[in-house]
Amino acid sequence: MNFSLSDFDFNLPPELIAQHPAAERSGSRLLDGRIGVVDRIFNTLPNLLEAGDLLVFNDTQVIKARLFGEKTSGGKVELLVERVLTPAEFGTYEVVAHMKVSKKPLVGGVLNMVGGFSATLLGRWPDEQGALFRFRFSDEPHALMAAHGHVPLPPYIEHTDSSDDESRYQTVFAKHPGAVAAPTAALHFDEPLLKRLKDRGVESASVTLHVGAGTFQPVKTENLSDHKMHREWFQVPAETTAAIAACRARGGRVIAVGTTTVRTLESWALNPEKTSGDTQIFITPGFEFKVVDSLITNFHLPKSTLMMLVSAFAGYPHIMALYRHAIAEKYRFFSYGDAMFLNRQTSTPVAPHA
Repeated sequence: MNFSLSDFDFNLPPELIAQHPAAERSGSRLLDGRIGVVDRIFNTLPNLLEAGDLLVFNDTQVIKARLFGEKTSGGKVELLVERVLTPAEFGTYEVVAHMKVSKKPLVGGVLNMVGGFSATLLGRWPDEQGALFRFRFSDEPHALMAAHGHVPLPPYIEHTDSSDDESRYQTVFAKHPGAVAAPTAALHFDEPLLKRLKDRGVESASVTLHVGAGTFQPVKTENLSDHKMHREWFQVPAETTAAIAACRARGGRVIAVGTTTVRTLESWALNPEKTSGDTQIFITPGFEFKVVDSLITNFHLPKSTLMMLVSAFAGYPHIMALYRHAIAEKYRFFSYGDAMFLNRQTSTPVAPHA
């Protein structure tokens, strides 16, 4: 195997990048790529599953993490909060954030944020060479973001956030605040569809992975081994590990809803004693999957780590063929776009220029 970054590139007509969600969550299209290529509608999913199968969802909740303000000099600044570091009971409110500004303030500099609160720069994170910044807020961060923040829509969505985005860029079962990007494959599930799946005998379980902004960053090194993966926090509850064991015992399939769920389950499988913490797992062709049998996922950015993940899961030639079909059939791409259903490959992966 000898995969390079350019192997995961493709040309996508800009008009196929979905700017708004489908009228109804489960009314989006579903490219069934488990065996061959079949065009479906997402709400037919229960017909494709069996009693005893296990759907595993990511129950993270997207926070209104985009905040605006200015430096004391008047220069505009934008923060995108990646995570809240210090619980309120410790008497200080620290966050880690991306900062967009023409000239970065010095450590100790105070930003005056829209909404009347302040953010004091404490340094870089996780160390002095880190790409992110650590700030101390003047009040509890989650409350400030809820009151004054904006939905952190992906960079390829061109409109400003609206009340529609507040509800639709969030899963119907979002539970644990902390993500700055939605687990988008799960956006297709609505309450009627979840009920039909339950009535069919399909089991469900949840993990949590707080999706970071790094999920949208393209890989920039042609040699994949030179790429430094971003950190994200995850948790696998005991109830979910028990549900997976029960699914295995009855011969059901473990079906991950979204690449974030795959990353969580496979991170846990690498070290079953670690059921929570940070993960920097980087899944590329040749990776040996230990938990996930099938995957429901949206279409991903060219040259992204998620293109590499789905290629590792379903096979590089098959994924590229599915993407060519999706483009030809004008499927809608990325976060607000359509979905695909994949099985894990069983053959040895082969690079296109091996």
